[in-house]
Amino acid sequence: MNFGINTYLFSSPFTNESVKFFPKFKEWGFDFVEIALEEPELIDPVLIRKALDANALECRSVCAATGPGRDLRGNRKEQVTSIEYIQKLIDFAPVLGSKLVAGPIYSSVGRADLVPEEKYKKQWKLVVKNLQLLTAYAQEHDVKLAIEPLNRYETDFINTCEQAMQLIHDVGSDALVVHLDSFHMNLEEKDPALAIQKAGEKLGLLHASGSDRGTPGGDQINWDRIFAALDHINYQGDIVIESFTPDVKVIAKAASIWRQIEPSKEAIAIDGLKFLRSIAF
Repeated sequence: MNFGINTYLFSSPFTNESVKFFPKFKEWGFDFVEIALEEPELIDPVLIRKALDANALECRSVCAATGPGRDLRGNRKEQVTSIEYIQKLIDFAPVLGSKLVAGPIYSSVGRADLVPEEKYKKQWKLVVKNLQLLTAYAQEHDVKLAIEPLNRYETDFINTCEQAMQLIHDVGSDALVVHLDSFHMNLEEKDPALAIQKAGEKLGLLHASGSDRGTPGGDQINWDRIFAALDHINYQGDIVIESFTPDVKVIAKAASIWRQIEPSKEAIAIDGLKFLRSIAF
């Protein structure tokens, strides 16, 4: 397995200047970087790739940021905006060296309402239709899309691995896989280890975050069972530390990080990676 760091911990939005963090990521021992790309127009992907190469790092996944206005189940304008945004990420991913675009690409984060079953079914059909278009585009670029279930406070649409697997089934494309996150699973899954086993070969990415959004390993998550489940499905994919601190204000508000959970973002990266490597091998 390869271990990466999500750039949200240090930079938001990610810009050309954010490459200044790459030497530290390499020094700390990360294999790759997951670039959270909120605004594609803020980067030159060729420049970013050169900086990655110069630091002997890879970008193995591009993380989508689906805030307000980007919604595959929204109004027509929101759907078009979201489709164009995700297509741009698909365009950029191979230039950056990645074959994966991940995240809650199905809807705007923060849209969480109790809707009648019939309305939910209509939204589901709309998302399936839009994802069929996007997966066809992704296949043309040799890229996969990984959909991430989020907790109930961040979405009412896909909260569990089972729901994500059903969406993958209904879309019917090999270009669509599941992206699980230990923080969200801790809130929504009866048993995160069983959720990983349910994903099986469709598990395309795992985000590692403490139960309080802090350092993996310094929390109540049963990491032994998580890694036993990964071993059970013979997972050979990537594990990314995605945690947050109040230092990056935009993401702190979006993730409801109101206090200093850990001593520093550097401590999250260094201690988290040390723990994950120790338990994985």
